[in-house]
Amino acid sequence: MALFKINGPAVKKITAKDLDLERDLQELFETNLEEILSIIFLAHEYSTSFGGRIDTLGIDKNGSPCIIEYKKNQNDNVINQGLSYLRWLLDHRADFEILCQNKKVDIEIDWDSPRVICIAESYNKFDLDTADILPINIELLRYRIYDENILYIEPENYQKVRISTSGIVKKSKQGKEKQERLQKTYSINDHLADINKETLVLFQGLREKILSLDQNITEEAKSKYIAYKTSTNFADIVVKQYGLKIFLNVKSGQLNDPQNLTRDLTKPKHVGHWGNGDYEVKLEKESELDTVFALIKQSYDLNK
Repeated sequence: MALFKINGPAVKKITAKDLDLERDLQELFETNLEEILSIIFLAHEYSTSFGGRIDTLGIDKNGSPCIIEYKKNQNDNVINQGLSYLRWLLDHRADFEILCQNKKVDIEIDWDSPRVICIAESYNKFDLDTADILPINIELLRYRIYDENILYIEPENYQKVRISTSGIVKKSKQGKEKQERLQKTYSINDHLADINKETLVLFQGLREKILSLDQNITEEAKSKYIAYKTSTNFADIVVKQYGLKIFLNVKSGQLNDPQNLTRDLTKPKHVGHWGNGDYEVKLEKESELDTVFALIKQSYDLNK
């Protein structure tokens, strides 16, 4: 994507540039992992028992273990590497739990929703096809570095909803095949079951508005909420029997809320919750739809 800097009536194109060293990419992300991806950094080049090293290991605010691999060269097969590391991690959960304890990370680990994230300057057709047919969700992020010290990130695979329920098959010691599910799959319908008609109408109206913001928005059903994200979540919706609870990925003090509809979860003290961000807003009436959507759009603008 071409970027331009506006200076009065003049416009100057900001040119892309390469990092000085391949290692700089990993260092840049690890130093700023929470700011860039809302993931808590746990370990650099984490050693596995089969000799491989996980580039970056982290955990997100929802407790999902996060494996991050960087594609520094065109021939790097980071997708297969990430899957191999995921299999290893699920077989060594105690190691990850100890790592979280040592880092004083007090978040309940969600082993049903581990994440594999690949970061590269570009992907080829084989990368995209591989990610597309896998029975689990692999997140492909594309980055560019520009002059003026600008980092640009966007998702490369744009599937709105992941609906596959297939597992990955492996042989047991006895030679029998069994299904080993690396990620538990949830659907939008799981969240809409048993709600009243008014709440369903509210959700459908809000969902349509959110997805109309950008074709690159991903909608992902989690165990406790439905996430809307570009490179990171900007809104997480919890569907209740009589209305919606929405978490906005905006830091305390940065949201413009003239009607005081939101609740700042950091005041008077941090309140535990499922979604990302410091603000919660409820949507229970159709008359509030446009106002609540305007708050969501602020979060989108800050996170896109």
